Formats: sequence, C-alpha cells, structure tokens
Amino acid sequence: MRYHLQSFFKNAGGKYKRIRRRPKGQPLPEHYALQAEKLQELEKLSVEGRIELYYGDETHVCSEGYVPYGWQFPDEEVCFLSEKSYKFNCFGLINRQSECKWKMTKENINTEFVLEFLEKFSFEIQQKTFVVLDNARIHKTKAIKERIPYWQNRGLYLFFLPPYSPHLNIAETLWRKLKKEWLDPPDYLSADDLAYALDRCLADMGKGQRINFSHFSLN
Repeated sequence: MRYHLQSFFKNAGGKYKRIRRRPKGQPLPEHYALQAEKLQELEKLSVEGRIELYYGDETHVCSEGYVPYGWQFPDEEVCFLSEKSYKFNCFGLINRQSECKWKMTKENINTEFVLEFLEKFSFEIQQKTFVVLDNARIHKTKAIKERIPYWQNRGLYLFFLPPYSPHLNIAETLWRKLKKEWLDPPDYLSADDLAYALDRCLADMGKGQRINFSHFSLN
C-alpha cells in the first residue's frame, strides 16, 4: 500500500520534502511583490560586491525540545535529569557566505538589546550594508526608528520584509540547522554545556561550517 502511494505521488509530480511551518496570515500581494522585488535588487548588488547584505533574526534554545529521540545501546539509558529549565536567547546576522555575527543572553531580547547590537555593528562595517529584518515589534519601535538616520550616516540601512514572509529570511535556515542538526543531545546536559555548544556552532559559521543557501526567489 505504501509503495503504491509513493508511486502515485511521484507519478503526479509530488516530492517527499519537509513540511514547513507557515504564519497564519498572508501578505498583501502588491506589498509583497514590491518588497520582494527590492530585496532581489539588494541581492544583486550584494553579488556585484557593491553592498554587504545580512539577514537578521532572533531565536531561543532551551533545555526542553528538539532532541526527543536518539540512538541508545541495549544496556544504556540516555536521559535528561529533571531540573529547572534553562534558555538562551540569541540575536544574529548572517549573509549568504555564511558569515555570522551574533550575541547571546539569558535575558529576553528586547528593543534595547537589538539597538545596542546594531549600534555596535554600525561601527564595524566597511561599506554600505543592509540588514534585512522581519516586522517583529521590537524591530520597529520608536527607539529603533530614531537611530536609523545615525546608522545610515555610517552606511548601515535596515530593510523590512513584507509581513508573514519568514521564508524570505535566510536567518531562519541558520536557526533550524542549529537546533535540529548541529546541536547534539549531550549539549543539553547543563546550561554551561549548551552555552558552549551554541558559541562553538556560531563561531564556526563561515569557517568550518557553511550553509548552501538556495538562490533568492520571489516565490
């Protein structure tokens, strides 16, 4: 039965692939098309070396989740000791060359955290640089908007994705691979282990570890 179902889907042009989580809302078609076209132009300028282009996003990694299954030998029990859960929040930037800049904290990531991160980053850039962000409330507060002219004077520009468009943000791929592929069960044994593993994985980006990002698409 399973074989026949697979054959049916293949013959119909179907592919076995990961089912992505999508936001409930949908972007307005006109606004989406306009912003996606602008983003495509930024990608082109980046390829030509005329600008630097980074994608930014925040995530969290905690002691619960993402490793519910693992290999165990017959006489071995792999488990997590019951204790108060711990969590690390991270804000990061990544480009298509897998160069990554990040900062971790045990505190919640808020506007002040993002503002301080971008303020520091604005003094590090060597050429005109764009940072692509989603429309999270902490990215578009009054405090952030007030700093934009100062950042632009230093060559740093913010570009906001159309609403409900996480698939356009390659930083989402970074977090997915970090949580589901690069972190191992032993990394969750303690808060110190997890902090070290996160730092190790992100520090290796663009060096030993790279992501083969797909080409930009409007779809």
